[in-house]
Amino acid sequence: MSIKEILFKACETFVNERLQNVKQTISSNQKALQSETKSSAGDKHETGRAMLQLEMEKASQQLAGIVNMKTTLTKIDVYKTSKKVCLGSIVKTANINYFIAISAGKLRVLNEDYYAVSVSSPIGKLFLGKEERDTVSFNGKYIEIDDIF
Repeated sequence: MSIKEILFKACETFVNERLQNVKQTISSNQKALQSETKSSAGDKHETGRAMLQLEMEKASQQLAGIVNMKTTLTKIDVYKTSKKVCLGSIVKTANINYFIAISAGKLRVLNEDYYAVSVSSPIGKLFLGKEERDTVSFNGKYIEIDDIF
């Protein structure tokens, strides 16, 4: 299995774990909301319901973000190579390696660290369309692209 395939699988795992957590949150909030309905009336009851509604909205937004991540992952072809940075590219620099996919943070593969970043993240936007030996400026530092695959 290639590094790109391993990174892709790690991103899928990241998304699936987040999906499970959000589904559990939604389920427990729905149960709590149903038990709140059976509870006593009054200000305390209304406050509890309002808090649960806010939690449900937050979980729904997280769910929408996860769906977007899943959609992004379906667009990645791990066997595709390009001379320019695009969705699915691995970008190697002197200090940090990036996987342009979804924002999944630091992933460790074959004793090397890679940062999975979204194309819509600040660094992802800078890298898009760049080629080997191109330089980008990020947070006051210049980053040269050593390799793309």
